[in-house]
Amino acid sequence: MQKLLLPRWRQTLTSSTILLSASRSIHQQSHSLFDDDDLYDPPFSKTLEPDNRKTSCPETLDSEKDPKFPLRSDLPFDFRYSYSEYNPSINPIGFREPPRFSPFGPGRLDRKWNGVLAPVTGDADAGSVLAEERERERDSVLGDPLTEEEVDELVERYRHSDCSRQINIGKGGVTHNMLDDIHNHWKRAEAVRIKCLGVPTLDMDNVCFHLEDKTGGKVIYRQINILLLYRGRYYDPKKRPVIPLMLWKPHAPIYPRLVKNVADGLTFEETKEMRNRGLNSPALMKLTSNGVYVNVVGKVREAFKTEEVVRLDCNHVETSDCKKIGVKLRDLVPCVPILFKNGQIILWRGKNYQTSIDQ
Repeated sequence: MQKLLLPRWRQTLTSSTILLSASRSIHQQSHSLFDDDDLYDPPFSKTLEPDNRKTSCPETLDSEKDPKFPLRSDLPFDFRYSYSEYNPSINPIGFREPPRFSPFGPGRLDRKWNGVLAPVTGDADAGSVLAEERERERDSVLGDPLTEEEVDELVERYRHSDCSRQINIGKGGVTHNMLDDIHNHWKRAEAVRIKCLGVPTLDMDNVCFHLEDKTGGKVIYRQINILLLYRGRYYDPKKRPVIPLMLWKPHAPIYPRLVKNVADGLTFEETKEMRNRGLNSPALMKLTSNGVYVNVVGKVREAFKTEEVVRLDCNHVETSDCKKIGVKLRDLVPCVPILFKNGQIILWRGKNYQTSIDQ
């Protein structure tokens, strides 16, 4: 059969007609896709029109409009970030953040934050009355003293390292929010296991005092850095005190320099000589980061009986922790820190060391 030969212009017209029909079919398919609201094909997805409808926004948390705020607490002590790592005899000389920013949040507490603490509202007489009432309430909650058998039973139940009712105390010491954690544990347990590490272990008596004073419990077991805090015979979780929580950790204030250029009682040359002697003397102890320092004070006191200058190797301890260790040793030994350099703490016993020990 003879093929029908078309002119070249007719062949071009036929091919263009085929392409046009193909494009029309594709266009119709795309419209059908849009009609089916199929938006999963990117090349043919239609442009979404902006939605001008007003969406209902959730109400923001406003402490001023919430009837629960400001919170009022009857606790008769000033609120601060850390209770055990604070020295009331040293006043700050500046602040790293404006004191008007309370870590409890705006309008959430009936006490005013002054940059260091939130003092008790009211006069001193009212505060003393609240303290006496709280002491009587604490004695009534604790009830009769525990017998040796009851203490042994609680110790055997909570002293082990796998105890689920445990709170860890680190460099911050006894913090404010920790009080709420202790009461949360006391809902379901008679005692709480507390493990202390770092700078607070230099003065475990201070840690025990603040735990008992701020929570109303009683320390029934103490082994090196492990404590058991008992809630009392008649503890009622429904009558626990109101403890407003801190929403963030406040910045530490700026305090005066710990080490003076010239130590009190020495000249500049004598201070320089003492520092060199300390750096060249053998280290009394080597402290580790976040370790247990319960025996440091005793060893420093013992060393000062024969040595005038003592060096502590704190190469693996953070610089801020080194200064905290120096402050505590200055008050507990007592002694005079004269140098912090390259992870080394140089302590001088002072001229009146023996007199202060006797007192």
